[in-house]
This record gives sequence, C-alpha cells and structure tokens, in this order.
Amino acid sequence: MLMPKMGESIMEAKVLSWWKKVGDKIEIDETIAEVATDKVDTELPSMVAGILHQIIVPEGEMAMVGQPMCIILVEAEGDTIEQSKNDETIQDFVEKELFEIEERLNFEKEEVKTLEKIELKSDSNQFFSPLVLNIAKQESISMLELAQISGTGLANRVTKHDLFSYLNNRILEKPSPKTDPKIVPKSTDSQIGQADEIVEMDRMRKIISERMLSSQSISAHVSSFIETDMTILSKWRDKSKGRFEAKFNEKLTFTPLLIQAVVKAIIDFPMINIQVNGQNIIKKGAINIGMAVALPNGNLIVPVIHNANQYDLAGLTQKVNDLSKRARENKLKPDDLEGGTYTISNIGTFGNLMGTPIIVQPQVAIMAFGAIVKKPAVIETPDGDLIGIRQKMFISHSYDHRVVDGQLGGLFLKRVSDYLEGFDGMQEV
Repeated sequence: MLMPKMGESIMEAKVLSWWKKVGDKIEIDETIAEVATDKVDTELPSMVAGILHQIIVPEGEMAMVGQPMCIILVEAEGDTIEQSKNDETIQDFVEKELFEIEERLNFEKEEVKTLEKIELKSDSNQFFSPLVLNIAKQESISMLELAQISGTGLANRVTKHDLFSYLNNRILEKPSPKTDPKIVPKSTDSQIGQADEIVEMDRMRKIISERMLSSQSISAHVSSFIETDMTILSKWRDKSKGRFEAKFNEKLTFTPLLIQAVVKAIIDFPMINIQVNGQNIIKKGAINIGMAVALPNGNLIVPVIHNANQYDLAGLTQKVNDLSKRARENKLKPDDLEGGTYTISNIGTFGNLMGTPIIVQPQVAIMAFGAIVKKPAVIETPDGDLIGIRQKMFISHSYDHRVVDGQLGGLFLKRVSDYLEGFDGMQEV
C-alpha cells in the first residue's frame, strides 16, 4: 500500500496511528491508518482485502507520497500468494516488489529534478528551494547565514516555515563602529508561578501559529471597516428559514448569504481575487471561497468552497453546512482545504462586533463579518429623516497593501455592503 496523493501541494504526511496491527484481517475500504498533513488529519482506507503483513512507516514518522506504507497480503484469484508466485517465499516476493517501487520512485524524483529544476544549490552543498532563496533575498539573509538554519523538511532541508520561524526569533544587535552585527535570538523566558499550568501546543495550533506569523511577514496588512444595514436580509431569513429547510433539508444560516454577496463583489472587482508570485500578479480564474470554521478544541480550520460562483443559495447552503459539519468531525479531505482565492470569517457567531483578520496566504484579502445588533439609526425618507430601530453589522476587510490599494480595498468592501443592504426581501424560497 503506497502513500496516496493527499492534495495538489502536499508531498508528505505524518503517520499518527495505525488502526490495524500485523496479522489483522483488513476489508476493502476499511480504515487502516490515520495520517496528518500540514492542512488536515485524515483516515486512509485500504484499497484491497487481505492480511496486514508488515508496517513499513511506523507511527510518528513521515511518509512521502508514493512511498510504501505497509504490506498487505492478498489471495490471488483461486490461489494463495505462495502458490501464485511459483514457490517464491513471501519475503522474497515482498523485497522484490519494494525494490521495484523504490527504483520507480527514485527515477521519478530524478526526473522531476531534471525537468523542473525545482531545487537550487548553494556553495555549502546544501539545497534550497527557489521560494526559500527568494525569501532570504528579500530579508537580506546571506547564503552563509541560510546554511546555519536547521531544516525540518525532507533530508533536513530548510522550508519556508523554518525560515519564517528563524526570522521571527532573531533580532539584530546594534553594531558598534568596530564590530559586525550579530544574530541574537529573542528571549523566550517567561515568569512561571506555582499555580500556572504549562500546556504544550498541539500540532494544529503550532501550524496556525507559524502561518499567522508567516502571513504577517509576507503581506502588508491594511484594514477597512464599514457598517451595514442588515434589516431587510435578516427579516427575510427569519421568515424564510423554516420553508427553506423544509424544501432543501438544510438549515439556512447567515454564512451562505454573506458568501453570496462576496462572490458577486469579486465578479465586479476581479483584482481582489489574485495572488502574488514574486514580481508578478496571478489573476485567479476560479472563485474559491475559504470560510473559517472554529473547531470544538478551539483551533481554526479553513475549508474551501470551490467555484462558489457556480452555486445558487441552496447549493451554497449545502456546501457550507457539509464542510462545517465535516470540519468539526475531523472528516475533511485534503482537497477540501486546497485552492482558496478569498476567505471570509463570520466572527459574529461569537458575539464579536468587528475584528482585523490575518490574510490566508497566498491570498491577498480576507473579510470578517461581525454580530448583527439592533440599534437606533437615521432612516432617510422622501418626507425627511427619521430615527428607527435597524439591524446593523460591522464588516472588516484586511488586504495586502503590496497589491491592493485603499481604493480597491474600500470599494470592494462597499460593494459587499451594497449587495447585503440591497437584498431582495420579497424573493420566494
């Protein structure tokens, strides 16, 4: 059994646990192991029925995509393995198969290196990816300094996360006239009292921590805010959610309604749906909306609705509810987390009025929707202004000022607000 492909950009996964032990019987599609990528934990089903003969990658170790993970003995049609292999021993057969797989993997790796030239070499005979070298150049890190950073990637190579961790934990001493600058790590000592409890971050919290720091190091964060009148939309949802659930068998929350407005605004302002690649801007053809979901353990995950512009309200509602449910049950697949081009966060569910969210890389903007609150407001009418009770909501828009200026960021935010305020409260479910 080989480590399957887990997503477009995922090349390895950590084996969290084996659900079967050597000698156990395995059925087709039965879960055999649980693995973790840097995006999601997932269960691996067996593609065949048989007996677990050998575990190749133990718990806690990393498995590369395409690498053998375990050996499952299966019966040939009408025969046993021993008979079908003309008296070859099982071990001889297994070793032969592993050798052929290893030879194929080595060939594929060399082919990728040759054709795509995905790795560059330094004077110290260490290999660094073009992304790492680009970041090092931007941060004025010399090759000598780069070579001293400990790597956690394949073959101990330095990853972008290693580099950002290094950058976030160093400071430059002020040089004296006669000395060169020295790299000094920041102090991480904390005052710990007798009543304090030390809790180690879990794996997902460590990943979130790294990515948040990484995003702030990459993007020039700017935030804009607007207050939106949600009265018409909110009243329509209140009167329609019962009929909606009866018709589509889905609970109608505010989230799909918010996503619908964001998608319309992206169509109007496609330059918010972009990514940065060095000195180039990539205009994304698909509108893939990530939505932040809070997990029961307090962590955060961002599943993606791919091609959100192709769904009507019922379709968006089904996708939102399905992804949210599977996220909380730890049943998301790697593809559910890939390819986001714009992200929203409905922080109003926590009673928050507004916030300044951090951009999900490599996207360039993220929007947060606050709680809907009743408050007195000025209502303009042909007969004059009146004071009335309206349902208001703050929207926060964080964007990368490297490529999104205040005009675009502000106009996009205003357009989302306009779509929400202009919601057709007379439409039928």
